[in-house]
Amino acid sequence: MQAQKELDTRGLNCPLPILKAKKALSEMSSGQVLKVVATDPGSMRDFQAFARQTGNELLEQSAEGAEFVHYLRRR
Repeated sequence: MQAQKELDTRGLNCPLPILKAKKALSEMSSGQVLKVVATDPGSMRDFQAFARQTGNELLEQSAEGAEFVHYLRRR
C-alpha cells in the first residue's frame, strides 16, 4: 500500500503511538495515507478504537514478526 507519510513508533508504548499518529494526521491533507510501524502489541486494538473515535479510516493492519503495521486514511 502506498503511504504519503510513514511514522516509526517502534519501542514506544501506549499511548505514544496513537498520539504521534494523531499529530501526523493533523498535518496531512484529507484522503492522504499514513503508515505507522509499532512494536506495542496493544497498538492493534488501539488503532481500531482510534479510527472509530476520530473518523479516520483504518485501511489495513498487519503483524510482521514483532512489528505491527497500520495504514490510516485522513478523513
